[in-house]
Amino acid sequence: MALMVLNTSFKGLFFMTSCTLIILKVTFFFITFIPSTSKLTIHDHDYLHFDMKPPVDQSAKSFNPDILTHSQYEDVVRILHEEQPTSTHVDGSNGGGNSPEVTGPPWQRGSGQHSMVNTSQAVVHDGGQPSAGSSKPSKKGRDLNNIEVYHDKDIFLENYEQMNKSLKIYIYPHQKTDPFANVLLPDTRSSPGGNYASESFFKISLSSSHFITHDPAEADLFFLPFSIASMRHDKRIGAGGIKNFIKDYISTIKREYPFWNRTGGADHFYVACHSIGRTAMDKAPEVRINAIQVVCSSSYFLQGYNAHKDASIPQIWPRPGVPPIRHPSEREMLAFYAGAMNSRVRESLVRTWMNDTEISVHQKRLKTPYSNSLLGSKFCIHAKGFEVNTARIGDAIYYGCVPVVLADHYDLPFADILDWSRFSVVVSTEDIPFLKKILKEIVDSDKYVKLQKNVLKVQNHFQWHRKPIDFDTFYMVMYELWVRRSSIRIRLFNE
Repeated sequence: MALMVLNTSFKGLFFMTSCTLIILKVTFFFITFIPSTSKLTIHDHDYLHFDMKPPVDQSAKSFNPDILTHSQYEDVVRILHEEQPTSTHVDGSNGGGNSPEVTGPPWQRGSGQHSMVNTSQAVVHDGGQPSAGSSKPSKKGRDLNNIEVYHDKDIFLENYEQMNKSLKIYIYPHQKTDPFANVLLPDTRSSPGGNYASESFFKISLSSSHFITHDPAEADLFFLPFSIASMRHDKRIGAGGIKNFIKDYISTIKREYPFWNRTGGADHFYVACHSIGRTAMDKAPEVRINAIQVVCSSSYFLQGYNAHKDASIPQIWPRPGVPPIRHPSEREMLAFYAGAMNSRVRESLVRTWMNDTEISVHQKRLKTPYSNSLLGSKFCIHAKGFEVNTARIGDAIYYGCVPVVLADHYDLPFADILDWSRFSVVVSTEDIPFLKKILKEIVDSDKYVKLQKNVLKVQNHFQWHRKPIDFDTFYMVMYELWVRRSSIRIRLFNE
């Protein structure tokens, strides 16, 4: 009897060992033959926040790499994987961007789907004024009667109306005689221009808007009015002195006012478009951790930007007048890019497509006006440089060219309001070798016409005006601030 039991035990052990070996062999086989095109997917685990993206669906299949040879593709991917986050450059150069990969074909990867939360039940102040320069928006949407470009048009309009009625902002006061008035006060004498115009335009627009209150007790948010771009050009501060200036400024705010201390700065915000702004808070970590950062360099892959509390502001060259119109059938070039080679993404893009007849890429600035190429192309490529952001998205939208966002981890402006997949093409940097096939498939279907039509619908959201107009960039940024404000106020005992 004991012999039978022992024999049975050996048989069972042999069977289990055989099964284990078979499983190991199968696992080794799949590991060995994983295609070289597989990618490491980075998840965004903050998807529970109202303005964040949902988790990645890994069921999306890789794009078929049949354009380049296997070795060429391997070379491109190797270079891109070797790229590390670059240090901040003080020369003002920066680049373009993208969001993380999500489900769908390659041209939809990274667009993200952002849920919108109806926060219109928050406290509403009486006596709210209509929008500056325009009448009060109706729930019918006025010029927003097309739903295609929004995640939820009705929620957006309802919240927008509440924002216009209730939002109050207190700006820390400074006099024109202040030694650093040029850094702290808006420059209303000149018209902002260049890559960092968004920073100046916001300060000018806010200072004359109906959102301002001189009573800090009714303020929802407190504005820290220092300008990163102005500090950089001030010889007394310069790029090397910005961190110390902000540290001293916050110390003064803490000492002379009670508002920062009651929330640790959680109801404070600042606006910065210069790339130096990403590291400007290194000596004032409470600003980076607690305050709302409204910045152009909105990469949630790098330290310092937190998409659940911070906001992305578009980098826009101001252009007066009505945007030019060019019918899609008259846009003969498939895609266009030109710019400095200040990132490996751009180098890979140019090296891969520089000899192509349908994708026009250039490794330096053009001698001819950019407008000719922007108007003559179906797609305009926004490739990251030193930073994820450049003015190329704003340029593309202004000229009615469908933006191709070629930069990973870019928290795109107004992404919790606008559905970027409906007016742009977000492509992973690893898909540079497949770019032509991706774009041609869009053109061959009816998707391109819809995308281009929707680009025209969002143009008003990517324009600055000296006197703000409803739904322009200023009001979109104000909306982003409104949905990020705290609905709970902490009162001091002596208030």
